[in-house]
This record gives sequence, C-alpha cells and structure tokens, in this order.
Amino acid sequence: MYARYVSGRVLQAVLVLWAAYTVTFIVLYLLPSDPVQLLLAAGNVDVTQVSPEQLASLKHQYGLDQPVYVQYFTQLFNFVTGNFGESISKNVPVTQLLSQRLPSTLALGASAVALAIVLGVGTASLAVFARVKWLKVALSRLPSIGVSLPPFFVGLLLIQVFAFQLRWFPATGDKGPQSLVLPSIMMAIPTAALLAQVLTRSLEDALAEPYVVTARAKGLSRSVIQWKHAFRNAALPALTLLGLLLGATLTEAVVAETVFTRNGIGELAQESVLAQDIPVVQAIVVMAAALFVVVNLVIDLIYPLLDPRIVHGQRVT
Repeated sequence: MYARYVSGRVLQAVLVLWAAYTVTFIVLYLLPSDPVQLLLAAGNVDVTQVSPEQLASLKHQYGLDQPVYVQYFTQLFNFVTGNFGESISKNVPVTQLLSQRLPSTLALGASAVALAIVLGVGTASLAVFARVKWLKVALSRLPSIGVSLPPFFVGLLLIQVFAFQLRWFPATGDKGPQSLVLPSIMMAIPTAALLAQVLTRSLEDALAEPYVVTARAKGLSRSVIQWKHAFRNAALPALTLLGLLLGATLTEAVVAETVFTRNGIGELAQESVLAQDIPVVQAIVVMAAALFVVVNLVIDLIYPLLDPRIVHGQRVT
C-alpha cells in the first residue's frame, strides 16, 4: 500500500514539473523580444549594421529559426539531460552561471529555513505550553507582528542596527558565515511567523480533542501528552505550510540578495529578467519549480509516518 502511495506521489511530482516547464516556455516564447538582438546588444554590436544573412545565421545557430514545437521538444530534451543552453546576455553556458551562484543561495536558504523552523516551533510551543499567562499572551501576539513586517524593511533595519551601529555583522556581500546572519534572519521572520500561527492553532485544537482527555485520565505525564500525542497530530497542517514556504525560498532569496548585495541565484534572476535572458530565466524558473516539487514530495512521504491513515485514503484536515 505504501509503495502505491509513493509511486502516485512521484508521478504527480513529475507531472507538476513538466507543467511548470511548459508554462514557462509558453510565457517566455510570447515575450515581445528578439533573443538575437539581445545577444548583439550584449556584445555592444549595432544591430542596424548587421546584415539579414548574419541575423539568419545567428538564429540558425541558436535554433530560433525552427518551428515552436521543435524548439519546445529540443529544449525539453536538453533540460532533461542537464543542458540548459547558453546565456544570451553573458554568452556563457547557463550551467556555469548556476554553478557559480547556487552555493551562495543554498547556504542562505538552508540557514534561513533552519532558523525559521527553530523560531516557529519554539514560539508556538511556548505560546501553548508555557505556564506563565503573560508570556503565553505575548508569544501568541508575535506571529502577527512577524507576518505584517515587510521583509525589505526588516533587512534595512537589521543593517542599520547590527551592521552600522553595533558593527557585529557585515552589511553587504558574501564574506563567510557572518554575512549569512542578517539575510537569514530577514528571510526567516515571515516564515517562522506563519509557521508559529498555524502550529499554535493546531496545538490548541489538538489539546481539546477527546484523546487528550483520555490520555490525562490514564495518568500520562504532561510532557508525554504534549509532545507524543498533541504535537504529533498538530504537526500535519504545519508540515503542509512548511512545504509551501520552503518552495518559496528562492523567491525570498531575490529580495534578500538584492538588499544585502549577495551574488546568488536571486540576483542572477533579477539581472536575467531585466536583460530578458530567456535561457537563464527559464532555467531558474524550472529549478525553482523542481525545488518546490521535491520539497513537497518529501513532505508527502513523511505524512504516513505521522498518520498511517493517509496511506489508506483519508485526507489530512
């Protein structure tokens, strides 16, 4: 039964990835731009001085003179085999650009996600399980504040206080682990706030369920009831939300890398969109979709470990 559940989820993931690639191809193909003219402009070549024969030769070189369906299937095959083509504006392989920028973004995303999980789970747990009433009230208000703060404002505030005033961390650039601290906090705050909101409500609902009353009647300890029974059942909605938020990490990285001037995928995406560099934009969008699909696939595979009824067809509520 579990093998059937896994195969179904894997097939869904592949279909979502294919759909993301197809939609991206259609949208980018319809952009009102000429990739060959962009290529010439990137090389400081006056397009008016290029003959029609030379333009036709360049289009043939990049396969742009082929019918749309031929370009689609050719690029799809190249993507599947790891060939993302060549950047039009930078005239280098897209894989080279991605390999240069990806480590910085992965380090930033991983540290931000880890911090968001610690802050979100910690805040929700204290807001529900703390025995001091004023502390519970204060912690239950924190997620609303975290969600309402614009990320770029948080980033600028962090730079002003911790970089310019206290001089604890560098304000910009990618200069080792210290430069990860401020952008990670900026990215983690909204994710942690949403996670804490959902987990707090789920924990409160779980503690009101009859099985918790039964567990108390059996004489189980407070910690066993809270962490083994209530937290395990409350984790499913929070896990679903976490999957969606992790998939949006690359989008958040665009803002963080712009504010903190980091040389990562987010900044590359911004540069490529402005230059209408279609191969790079398409590779980044498909990579972001692949990240989203893989993260949610992993979470789908974790569900049955928390609630075996899911494998047998019952929905998570």
